[in-house]
Order: sequence, then C-alpha cells, then structure tokens
Amino acid sequence: MARRPLPRILSTGSAQIARSRDLARTAADSATDVLHPLITISRGLRRLAAAGRRRWAETPKDRRGPLLFLVASVVLIVGLLPYGPLLAVVTLMAAAAWQGRDRTPPAPEGPDEAQGKRLESLYEALVPYFSVPEDPAPLYAHGGAWDQAFESYEFDGSGRISHLSVRYPAYFPDGEAESRARIEQLLHAKSGRGREYRFTWDEEGNRLTVAVLAPLPTDIAAQRFVTAPGETVLGFTDPAGVRRTLPLTFGEEQRDVPPVVWRTGVRSTEPHLLAAGGPGSGTTTFLRSIALQALRHGDVLIVEGGGTGEYACLTGRAGVLGIECGLAGALAGLEWAAHETERRLVAANRARQAGLTPPEDTRRPLWLLLDRPTALGHLPAPDGGRDVGTLLQVPLRHGRAAGVTVVVAEEFDALESLGEAVLAHTRARVVLGPAPAAQLRAVLGAPPHTTPVPEVPPGRGYARLGTGPVHRLQVPATPDPYDEATTETHRQAIQSLLPPHITPADATEATPLPDPAQPPVAATTKS
Repeated sequence: MARRPLPRILSTGSAQIARSRDLARTAADSATDVLHPLITISRGLRRLAAAGRRRWAETPKDRRGPLLFLVASVVLIVGLLPYGPLLAVVTLMAAAAWQGRDRTPPAPEGPDEAQGKRLESLYEALVPYFSVPEDPAPLYAHGGAWDQAFESYEFDGSGRISHLSVRYPAYFPDGEAESRARIEQLLHAKSGRGREYRFTWDEEGNRLTVAVLAPLPTDIAAQRFVTAPGETVLGFTDPAGVRRTLPLTFGEEQRDVPPVVWRTGVRSTEPHLLAAGGPGSGTTTFLRSIALQALRHGDVLIVEGGGTGEYACLTGRAGVLGIECGLAGALAGLEWAAHETERRLVAANRARQAGLTPPEDTRRPLWLLLDRPTALGHLPAPDGGRDVGTLLQVPLRHGRAAGVTVVVAEEFDALESLGEAVLAHTRARVVLGPAPAAQLRAVLGAPPHTTPVPEVPPGRGYARLGTGPVHRLQVPATPDPYDEATTETHRQAIQSLLPPHITPADATEATPLPDPAQPPVAATTKS
C-alpha cells in the first residue's frame, strides 16, 4: 500500500519557518547597520546628560546661581552669533558621537606570548605520539605549526588551559586503552596538575576534547530527598552525567542538583553495593547516609567492624534491628539474616503457588550494612562457627528476590579478604578518597573519564552501577550528630531524619531474632 504524502502545511512548514527566521535576522542586521550612527549619538546624549546631572549634584548650593547665569550667558551669546545655533548643534552631535562610541576593548586575536609558548610546548610534547616517519605530510612535527593541530583553546585567569580541542592523525590507535591513557596522562601533566580533566574522544572525527571540570559542591547536607521507594541517592555528580535533578535545600535557598540514584528491589540489576576507600575517605558517612534513607521504607541491620560507635545515633530507633560491634553479635545477626532470607523465599513461593499476594513482612525491604567486616576476621569464630563471608552468601545470592540488600564498606588493603561471594555479587561499586587510576579501574571495572587528583574532600570519589558509566560522586555530608566536631546545622539536619525511639513496650512486641543454633529452613521452589 502506497504511503500517503504529508499535507503541504506539514511538509513545508519547517522550511518556511526557517526561511522566515533567516529573513528576520538579515533585516535586523541591516537595520542595525543603518541605524548605528543614530544609536551611537543617542547613547552619547544619555552619557552627556548623566554627566551634567552628576556635575549639578556635586556643585554646592551657593554656587548654583552663578553657574546658571554663566550657562544662560553662553546660550544667549551663541544664539546671537551668525550660524551660532547650527554650530552649537554640530558641536553637540560631535561630542555625543565621541561619548557614545563603543569603549569595549577589542578581543585579542589569538593567544598572548605566554599562552602561545604553553600551546607550543604542548604541541611539541605530542609529536612523538602523533607522528610516524612514514607520514608524507605529518600533522605533528618538531618545529611545526601548533595552530593546525589545536582547533580551539581557552585559558583561565591563572593562564592555564581550561579547554582544548586537539586534532590527531587517523592512524593513531585511539581504540586502545593504553594509547589513550598515555595521551591523557601527558595532557594532564602539561595542562596543570591539581585539577580534574574530562577527556572526550571522537574516534570518527579524530578529535580529542579536553575540558577542566568544576569541583563538585561539598555543602550538600543530609536531607529528605525526593525519591520513590526503592531509590537511594548515593551522592551528586556533574550535570552532564545524568538526566535527572533533585531539588535540594541550601539554608534558605533551593537549587536543583544532579544525583546518582541507585535502584534496589526485585527488578534491580545491581541489588548489592561495595564501597571502598582509605582511612578518612568518608565510607562511614556514606553508610550512615544510606541507613537514614533506608529507614524510611525498611529495616536495617548494621555490623560495625571498627567498633568506634559511629552509628550510636541509630541505637533504639524504629526500624533498626541491631547494631553489632562484636564478632558473636555480628555472626548471630548475619545468621538471622540468612534465615530471614530463606523464610521470605519460602513464604513468597507458597503465596505465588496459591495465587495470593506475598505477605507484607516479606515485601518490606531489609538492609544489611557492614562497615569494615574484615576487622572481625582476626577474631576466632565461637565454637568453630561460620565466618562473616560464609553467612553473607545466602543474602547475596537470593537477596534480590527476598527484598534483602547488602552494602559493604571496606578499605582498599582488605578487599581481597572479603571473599569471592561478596566481590562477585556487589556489582554496584563506589570508591571514595584519593586513589591511583589502576586501583580505580580494578575496583570499578572501568577507568573513569576524568583524571583523579591527589587531594579530595571527604566523601568525594567515583560510582559505577553495574556496567554503566563511571560518575564523579560527592556524598552528602552526614556526620555523627553525637560528635563534638559536628556543626549545629548538620546536627539538627540529621536529627530531623532519625526515626523515633522505640519504647520498651514496642521492643517486647517486636519479633525476636531466631536462635542461631536452629537449623535454617530450606528454600523450595516449584517449577
């Protein structure tokens, strides 16, 4: 069947609109050129009138009378002279034209001497990487013209490069990660260290764009984020990295900031998360931020391997099942979590077989937050029981179907001690604090598109959800409200997010943890 043509108004409307815009733009440019002298004289008259008013306001009151008499005398003499009014008008127009001229200094054409030397040095440093002896007309050669290789460039106030567009020959192996890394390292060193650069490779056009990234805001405090159930805000990133923004409060003002949102639940592709960092990098603050968000719709069990009491503000709160700092308590809590995961699987399976909705207690999210669990590994397990890694296997493997989410925070030097189950099932990764590029690639599974800096504020790092892109990340400030160093603003913000305390009556009505010695119930499924 032949396709019917579009109506004429639809097929030619866009062309007519574009033609009308071009005509209007041409007419406006022509009118500006024709009326430019009149615009200049009008601007000059305004400036002369403003100068006259300013001079009149600065004149003392006892001298204004003689000044008026002098001006009136000059006007009278000019009016009595032959051709006086005409000469006065011509003189006024000339003064107005002089005062109304465009005083904007012309933009310099090309870089200055210092900028030119910096670009020339950068061009010479790229010659060994972008040239081969067999090239008959090399784009890069010692003593060559750098303006042919650098299409556009910008400098900041300190004279360092802030934006650069580089052309490179087609035979350069831009598809190899090692070749790219060498060029990025060179440009980073020559353009100025201590800043973060984003490298954008256009393999089809043989162009590399280097841009300096602005630092992420560090004044974002913990607050109630506008998210749906199952969404957790890990932190905030660059506007170009995500397509979503969240309205945030900064004191009395509000502004929209792009977040890094992690989705958990039955349909999540990355149900568990691993956060790595060094001492003082902000991993504990990161877990505290996740706990405050998780308590809005679920229950939380915390295992604190460091035993420093960083989660004391959550003790006795509604939804907090326990905060375990010792090995015996941690093993008991994780063993209960494994039994609870199996119980949820059995209950949900039986409900589906009967054609019913799964029970409410199986749909309420359960979060297992482990802060430095390997710190408990040096202690022997009581009665030769299982260790932390073994007890996490059931929640990690079946947690998505049972509504159980595992978040582990560990230091770099102890990642290998977590076990294969933790490393294999935590596909959402976060790295906080300074780290070399090789270590970032090992943890995240892919190198970031920016250059890491040696010094970063706490809570600053990178995040990658599954096989997605690597985002820059700044964790919202969530300090311990019981810490004396915490400011009053942050203390009040965090206390407003804490759930209410559980009364003793509520604690007795809560479901107790099962006996760890009781054998777990096997999860059965029906095909």
